[in-house]
Amino acid sequence: MTIELIYKFIFAASLLTLLCVIASVFTRKIGAPLLLIFLILGMLAGEDGPGGIKFNDFNLAFLFGNLALAVIIFDGGLGTRKDTFRVSLKPALSLATLGVLVTAGLTGYAAHLILGLPWQEGLLIGAIVGSTDAAAVFGLLRNAGLELKERAGATLEIESGSNDPMAIFLTVTLVQILQLNTSDGLGWTLFSELARQMGLGLAIGFTGGFLLTQLLKRLTLSASLLPILALTGGLSLFGLTALWDGSGFLAIFIAGVMIGNTSLPHSNDIHRFHDGIAWLSQIGMFLMLGLLITPSNMLPIIIPAISIAFVLIFIARPLAVVLSLLPFRFPWREQVFLSWCGLRGAVPIILALFPSLAGLEHTQTYFELVFFVVLISLVLQGWTIAPMARWLKLELPPTAKEPEYLYLPIKSDEDKELLLYQVTQDCSALGVSASFIPLTEGAQLVGIMRRGVLIDNPTEQILAENDQVIFLSGSSAKTILNRTFGLVTVSPSFESNYFFGEFTLFPQTKLIDVAQAYGVQIEDKYLDMTLNEFMTAQFHGRPVIGDNIQLGTIKIMVKEMEDGNIKSVGLKL
Repeated sequence: MTIELIYKFIFAASLLTLLCVIASVFTRKIGAPLLLIFLILGMLAGEDGPGGIKFNDFNLAFLFGNLALAVIIFDGGLGTRKDTFRVSLKPALSLATLGVLVTAGLTGYAAHLILGLPWQEGLLIGAIVGSTDAAAVFGLLRNAGLELKERAGATLEIESGSNDPMAIFLTVTLVQILQLNTSDGLGWTLFSELARQMGLGLAIGFTGGFLLTQLLKRLTLSASLLPILALTGGLSLFGLTALWDGSGFLAIFIAGVMIGNTSLPHSNDIHRFHDGIAWLSQIGMFLMLGLLITPSNMLPIIIPAISIAFVLIFIARPLAVVLSLLPFRFPWREQVFLSWCGLRGAVPIILALFPSLAGLEHTQTYFELVFFVVLISLVLQGWTIAPMARWLKLELPPTAKEPEYLYLPIKSDEDKELLLYQVTQDCSALGVSASFIPLTEGAQLVGIMRRGVLIDNPTEQILAENDQVIFLSGSSAKTILNRTFGLVTVSPSFESNYFFGEFTLFPQTKLIDVAQAYGVQIEDKYLDMTLNEFMTAQFHGRPVIGDNIQLGTIKIMVKEMEDGNIKSVGLKL
């Protein structure tokens, strides 16, 4: 390879990445799936497009794809709040295990009938397309400015990090069976492979995640090196687990969750760094996958791919959701939405490389078929996720966006830091007495700077625009302070009405008092219940913001939650 050719590659890669970043601005306006744009740009740069780049190195694609996926899943773990596990851990794990098995089985059977392949090869295709890409779902929802009810959102969030290992282990096991050309002991092989993959992934993920958090807490490093320590530590856990035949993706996801929910110095720097690296990984991976495909070779498999995609989207995924969530009594609207959110992304395309690396037959067919199924999923489901959420009434009013703030860790106390917030025109702190700012135990107001001068008696001041407010606090206080100083943006769908109703009620209010005040009939068994007890019972012990119940001419709705309990109830006439 000549020096000139190397520079050409650098220029082409940089230009394509730049186009992907710029394209994100336009996709937000038209609601197009961003990952679809990345794929199309990759295909245009490929050998059938104007770019004319020939790329068919499956080994390099597999290496880069695994690395990129590990980074993306680690970032997903960092962004997963521990509160989501309270609401949706069990249903999400059911979707990630039983749901993947049902999806793979039904889709595999359809592939066996449609393509006339042996049932083992049909099941392999089902396993390859068995996992969803919920990270892509959240990207689409964020682009659309949507905020989901926590039950549905948390379920998707946890499923995204835990369903990939199941699809990977199914694919690897079926590839091994096809290599041996026997199906003897299939049940035991699947069980032992699952136990090893999940067991090692959990053990190394928790152990390595704990060690990594301790390193990040105790090592004295510059703010620039801490995010790199977190990333390389996570990738080390991924590689070690994979070398021992465990689920590296599960291990790195768990490590990410542990780091993301631990109070660390410069935690904001760690999150921002990994958000950027995850985006770069997604862009690079989808561009590479677009280069890898040759569109002219896909013409013979278009009809079979459409048929398999139809079964996957409209039969396999909905049935998997219904069966997986049967014990948890999910509202039907959320089940429909979760069924439609079975968006396929990068993982199936990467898994489609396994048969080629194992030297099996029909590998090009596997890859092109799976690629086209993913393309259909991105176009059909990706373009309609936001309208579907609105149609099913799962959209919530937007909460305050996390404000920009400065912070300085206190080295003598690793949990304490100085926080500096600016009072903006649109934050709820404007015009409020500083003494009324909500603070958690142990947090205190240090001072207020106005026009560059530290003013006296800060607790007696009324906060004005552009004031700089300084707090000494533990990291636990940041949630409340972010809410106080955050910028609230109002979605157009909420401008002309009160989403939570005209009145706010205390959760301790007796249901019978509300019923009598508005002439509503209620069953005798609910007469002595408070609103909190009634709504908690109606939603099986796990109510979330936005859950509502129609009682005659009124509707009561969960307005605020705190530590898993209802804090306030909205009443809508």
